[in-house]
Amino acid sequence: MSLHGLLDAVVKDAALAEAVKAAADGNRPHVDLVGPAAARPFAVAALARDSGRPVLAVTATGREAEDLAAALRSLLDPDTVAEYPSWETLPHERLSPRSDTVGRRLAVLRRLAHPRDDDPAAGPVSVVVAPVRSVLQPQVKGLGDLEPVALRSGQTADLNEVVEGLAAAAYSRVELVEKRGEFAVRGGILDVFPPTEEHPLRIEFWGDDVEEIRYFKVADQRSLEVAGHGLWAPPCRELLLTDSVRQRAAALAEEHPELGELLNKIAEGIAVEGMESLAPVLVDDMELLLDVLPEGSMAVVCDPERVRTRAADLVATSQEFLQASWAATAGGGEAPIDVGAASLWGSRTSATGPASWACPGGRCRRSRPTRPTPAATSSPSACAPPSRTGATPPARSPTPRAGSPTAGARST
Repeated sequence: MSLHGLLDAVVKDAALAEAVKAAADGNRPHVDLVGPAAARPFAVAALARDSGRPVLAVTATGREAEDLAAALRSLLDPDTVAEYPSWETLPHERLSPRSDTVGRRLAVLRRLAHPRDDDPAAGPVSVVVAPVRSVLQPQVKGLGDLEPVALRSGQTADLNEVVEGLAAAAYSRVELVEKRGEFAVRGGILDVFPPTEEHPLRIEFWGDDVEEIRYFKVADQRSLEVAGHGLWAPPCRELLLTDSVRQRAAALAEEHPELGELLNKIAEGIAVEGMESLAPVLVDDMELLLDVLPEGSMAVVCDPERVRTRAADLVATSQEFLQASWAATAGGGEAPIDVGAASLWGSRTSATGPASWACPGGRCRRSRPTRPTPAATSSPSACAPPSRTGATPPARSPTPRAGSPTAGARST
């Protein structure tokens, strides 16, 4: 349901109009807005629509991000609102994120890096909604440049090359497709279950020509309606087993034999549960969501006190995992590999040492510049849209006007 008309009425509020004007002018690094929680979608939508600048809306939890994204899709063009989910695991846990979570994240990063004009669902983004967990967590650099496997009816493509592309994108080849991240080949028929789709797709080849692409049901494998947009299959993992990654894993396995069970499989090209936690020593660099936003983007922190509390809890939990690694080392192990580049902001170092995996030798250590923990305004019900300068500006306490639903905008 579209509520565009309601947004037109809300933006007439003097304080919100002033904030939108400040955002459009770009001459205020920090603006505080105080009002009821129900006003947040309207404030974010107004800033995105009328300022002409992309907006990153930061929430305390994933559920809040889902609710905010749903509300924004009724106020703006739904195709221009993207939700950037967080992993279900912490960076140093020996668990991998779900393939559907990875697929949704990579789809957003692809749109930010390479928006398409011919497909609204893959076009430019006006609002990215993200929980603070996904904002704090570093990710492998260049994920937005990963090419998805894409096919359309009438297109010419070599089936073997498509299969190789799916395998390189961390899809698993099986006899019968039942889960996301799987594909199967039967003659000239290719079944694929992309992590971003509700149903798997069946691609029928006639020689090298894509004859038809349809959805099908997992339960009985029967074909459904035609997939008008074709196949768009992003990778299922954020750490792909490229030649460079495999070579580094092989070298590390020789230096640290006690991690051989994990590293040898990676070196052989076998995906291992939890291998993403070794990303800092297997790839060239890590980056943050803030680093890939378009120039001129704004960060809007919704309910900043809860966001700050949630961030502190996440950092503390991550720190416990790091200290546990060092506790194991103190019990008889040797110096660990430094994987601190994967730590959440604020937990890159500790009193006991840097983020680590227990294994001997310190040659894998990497030094990285410390990023400040992003701050938010201290009002419990505010949305604070600072202009992006690489990190969120320092916190300032707003001075709300009594009796006003929106406390107004002010500069710092």
